[in-house]
Amino acid sequence: MKKLKLGIPKGSLEEATIALFEKAGYRIRATERSYFPTIDDPQIECMLVRAQEMPHYVERGVLDFGITGHDWVRETGAKVVEVAQLVYGKQGMRPVKWVLAVPVHSKIRKPKDLKGKTIATEAVNLTREYLKKHRVKALVEFSWGATEAKPPELADAIVEITETGSSLRANNLRVVDTVLESTTRVIVNRDSWKDKRRKRKIENIVLLLEGALAAYSRVGLKMNVSCDNLLAVLALLPALKNPTISQLSDEGWVAVETIIEESTVRDLIPELKRVGAQGIVEYPLNKII
Repeated sequence: MKKLKLGIPKGSLEEATIALFEKAGYRIRATERSYFPTIDDPQIECMLVRAQEMPHYVERGVLDFGITGHDWVRETGAKVVEVAQLVYGKQGMRPVKWVLAVPVHSKIRKPKDLKGKTIATEAVNLTREYLKKHRVKALVEFSWGATEAKPPELADAIVEITETGSSLRANNLRVVDTVLESTTRVIVNRDSWKDKRRKRKIENIVLLLEGALAAYSRVGLKMNVSCDNLLAVLALLPALKNPTISQLSDEGWVAVETIIEESTVRDLIPELKRVGAQGIVEYPLNKII
């Protein structure tokens, strides 16, 4: 089998994507001057490509598969196979939104108010679809960057991507409506997906990526518990399924192990201690499959 050609998104998703691959077991090393990072899998070649262009290159077969947003698949209209949804981004584990935004004091309050107005955006096709859905005619202009700075002098409104809304607020803009909510996707060339060996390899990679992503917000917890206190401990424990209980050499004691959300640990451990758990150990996870 020829090497699989993998597209890594250059820009805002680059660092988070490389970190996710590393957690999944793939070491990718990129240098500032090269668009061809190295990866410790001899069956894969990597290339850095802008997320906006990724669907186009995957559709053409220049890349077998790549990581990009569902928004850019929609924007470009590329005919690719979306095989997995990976909810992560530059700012954390959440979807991103394309929003319609206007200056704080604008009279535009709803989509119908856009009639005859000018909208600046990088997502021209998404914006036109949105206007068509709301039966509004407006001028949509492509924005080459610094879109938040264009209203009110250069545009009446913008359609811009946001994770937290902080940049919009910093530019005195308010959100009128959400145009599209998007998540990161693994997209595959149609012919590559039909090839059994390539498909199996991509499926294996996706399995590990999803497992790594599932482990981001969780930790493992294990402890020793006397049989007399077991029910009280189990009553406190949330679990991915059910806690694992193992008999210790002392017949009156068991080991309990579970996977929980990391955000609950600081409140849970003191309560476990109070009901009799001992030797409590918290440990990080790489993957949950």
